[in-house]
Amino acid sequence: MKNLNLAPWQHDHSFQQDQKRPGEHKTLIVIAMTAIMMVIEVVAGLVFGSMALLADGLHMASHTVALGITYFAYWYARKHAHNPRYSFGTGKVNTLGGYTGAILLAGFALMMIWESAHRLIEPVPISFNQAIAVAVVGLVVNGLSVWVLGVHSHDHDDHHSHNHSHNHDHTHSHQHNHDHAHHHEDHNLKSAYLHVMADALTSVLAIVALVIGKYFGATWLDPIMGLVGAALVARWSWGLLKSTSAILLDEQASEASRSAVRDAIEDDQTRVTDLHLWAVGPNIYCGLVSVVSASPKTPLDYRGLIPAHINIEHITIEVHTLNNN
Repeated sequence: MKNLNLAPWQHDHSFQQDQKRPGEHKTLIVIAMTAIMMVIEVVAGLVFGSMALLADGLHMASHTVALGITYFAYWYARKHAHNPRYSFGTGKVNTLGGYTGAILLAGFALMMIWESAHRLIEPVPISFNQAIAVAVVGLVVNGLSVWVLGVHSHDHDDHHSHNHSHNHDHTHSHQHNHDHAHHHEDHNLKSAYLHVMADALTSVLAIVALVIGKYFGATWLDPIMGLVGAALVARWSWGLLKSTSAILLDEQASEASRSAVRDAIEDDQTRVTDLHLWAVGPNIYCGLVSVVSASPKTPLDYRGLIPAHINIEHITIEVHTLNNN
């Protein structure tokens, strides 16, 4: 037993989370840019009396925190990628970071609503020229952030496949297969890209409110735009909470994905009797499949039938022979 070579049947479950993502450095650059502009806009909003500018600054603050959590998640996931305590790697660390950021975003949205409502009831004088100038600078910074993160969208993904097959003979003819198909796609960077796009939109709203307020006297529009900005933050927060909580709670993958697995495997003599398909990270799925067949194939054969676009990184296929006697 001591001389057995088990290497072909052994594999880790890091799913390449130990590799530094190309987007980490770009995310750090955007964090620095956003944090500096956040301080400038918040201070200017308070000094010049612009709620729209203050809302834009708070919006940028929310994304600074969210991007900071994302960067920490990158680092933590990479450092602990091979920690055996994590059964399916550290892919959910990034998801947990996103969930935390979404909660913080909801808090910022409430602050923006409270302050905007207060400004509607008790208006304050606004220094339009200074506030507009700061808002324009904020829009430029947001545009640069969009460009920095957007450059990555043209990078090519790497694809690697590793197959591991385990066969065990029991009274029910159980067979297990473990297959890994790695698809590199930085979903955290995509999320960061959407964040700074939202920041740019909020900057536009602040500029519009300030310009109209200056030339048409509609000062009430400034806090209204603050409410609009709060609505944008709240909507993004709710969407992120839904998507991240689904992964954290191991919800089943979409019906379309599960149906694709069933349709690929089943035929006149074969049925899928049990199917579990869940995400262990953004676009990283694991699966458990039980197959009953009158003329069973090997687990590798069944694995080869499953469409690659489902992105199943780790799957265990159990095959049962149907006895018609």
